Amino acid sequence: MLALMADTPRPALGIDVGGTGVKAALVDVGSGELISKRVRQKTPIPATPDAVAVTVGEVVAQIAADQPLPAGLPCGCGLPGVVKGGRVLTVANIDQGWLTVSAEEILGEAIGRRVVTINDADAAGIAELRLGAGVGQLGTVLLLTVGTGIGSALFTAGRLVPNTEFGQLEYKGFVAERELSGTARDRRDLSWAEWATEFDGYIARMEDHFWPDLIILGGGVSKSFAKFAHLLHSRAQIVPAHFLNSSGIIGAALWAAGLEEG
Repeated sequence: MLALMADTPRPALGIDVGGTGVKAALVDVGSGELISKRVRQKTPIPATPDAVAVTVGEVVAQIAADQPLPAGLPCGCGLPGVVKGGRVLTVANIDQGWLTVSAEEILGEAIGRRVVTINDADAAGIAELRLGAGVGQLGTVLLLTVGTGIGSALFTAGRLVPNTEFGQLEYKGFVAERELSGTARDRRDLSWAEWATEFDGYIARMEDHFWPDLIILGGGVSKSFAKFAHLLHSRAQIVPAHFLNSSGIIGAALWAAGLEEG
């Protein structure tokens, strides 16, 4: 009986609001496994609080239509910006209307449940440190989510330094994510080799400042890691996110369940 109880999934709902997509799934916070279908819809344009809340409500409703969501289910949501006290304080990749509202209140109303919020890259980092590519790493770990923008999560001795936003740093005269994100690679029509050569310089700068022991690459580019990994150079090991582009969903669920530390 005890073994059966240990194997029983511990569910939480993870929601990941990105610059191009809103994703959600039910997660077993013991393993990181998705225990529902992963639902994705395009992020509305403009990504106002009301519009995003409607989309979040729709993706959660699709999950609930497949399987009942129990009362008291922990619900977490990652958002693209600095998040403190349930509010978004920077809006590089989301509408400025978020600065005037409580993200937790508006999202909670949309799904009829309490929602806790976190920076989206921090959520991805929590998933990777607790259950993924960073398990057991007690040194300095830097996770970069490379997709619509560049998000960052920094850990030391297993503890998160929240809201780092290293994608907003100046690099060679421009905001780093504006020229080096996955979206920027598409916009600039760069090959993986051309993009990786430039991104390698950005990684070198991160190394000079933070001396990480491990660098984890997540976000949309993680699924193409094999195409450019050989072009990246670092004193630290560079690995793809174990959960690829689902890390944010899983980490948001862990955050909601109070399991952010290993």
